[in-house]
Amino acid sequence: MSNSIFTDANRRHDFVILFDVTDGNPNGDPDNDNLPRTDPETGQGIVTDVCLKRKIRDYVTVIQGGADRFRIYVQKADVALLDKHEEAYKSLDLKSTGSKQKREDSQLAGLWMRNSFYDIRAFGAVMTLKINCGQVRGPMQMTFSRSIDRVFSHDITITRVAVTDPKNLEFAEGDDDKTKKKETEMGRKALVPYGLYMGYGFFNPMLAKPKAPDKLPKGVSQERADELEELARFNNEDLALFWEALEGMFELDRSASRGLMALRGLYIFTHDRPMGNAPAHKLFELIEPTLKSTVQVPRKFKDYAIDVEESGLPNGVTLTRLVG
Repeated sequence: MSNSIFTDANRRHDFVILFDVTDGNPNGDPDNDNLPRTDPETGQGIVTDVCLKRKIRDYVTVIQGGADRFRIYVQKADVALLDKHEEAYKSLDLKSTGSKQKREDSQLAGLWMRNSFYDIRAFGAVMTLKINCGQVRGPMQMTFSRSIDRVFSHDITITRVAVTDPKNLEFAEGDDDKTKKKETEMGRKALVPYGLYMGYGFFNPMLAKPKAPDKLPKGVSQERADELEELARFNNEDLALFWEALEGMFELDRSASRGLMALRGLYIFTHDRPMGNAPAHKLFELIEPTLKSTVQVPRKFKDYAIDVEESGLPNGVTLTRLVG
């Protein structure tokens, strides 16, 4: 895959993902009792870009095992973000001065962070904290995913035979007789019976190549700065890993609450020019999932027809069907 056109980090790539959920909650809404996210006007299901990026980060963590250049910045861990920033400054022999930090110091620290953390290199990060490592705009961006049709979420009551409080195991004295002890506890689980979701993404090669500051901090050689600039690039290996993570993210993120989630399509539009050969929205319109006329209520992927108009591809754009 490393020699394929769609892993060339010097080209622009726009992509479409299709995934579905069966009897699960693909992305709970904390503002709505963790029910599946929906558009209140259309009833379409929504999965945020943050949700999918979390799965990609977790996949990279499992596959790379925290190797150099593939650590994850935004993750559940015992290491605070400021400690990671401090690591950058110590590695570069720079002193952190907080809000009075010199711009060239924070820029160079940002390069170190890009080299060390895969998700910063891919998605970017705002690192203007007490220990300032600057702000990085990543080359890989993703939109919210939206279901093709309206989804109906259910809040199902479930029971558990285990009792939480030991007091509930005791018989209570009643007026006439003893009340039976509590043997089960009730709970709830929210799910979508079925939904097919579509989302979009963009890779901008112009943002994959960071620049070292023109003015270097004292004690940092031009050779060291050039080395950091090269290492901080989002390269072909990084791009190949991103496509791999998209393909495998649901396989490593199974849980009863999410039901059965599966990637049904990954379509990559690769441009000959770094600036692109066609507008992204025009390319996305070439892929159109529609509910089959014989289906009243969708309950499986085969209830949809996926129309891909490859004949409509503009000059200089290549379509790769990585999945689908």
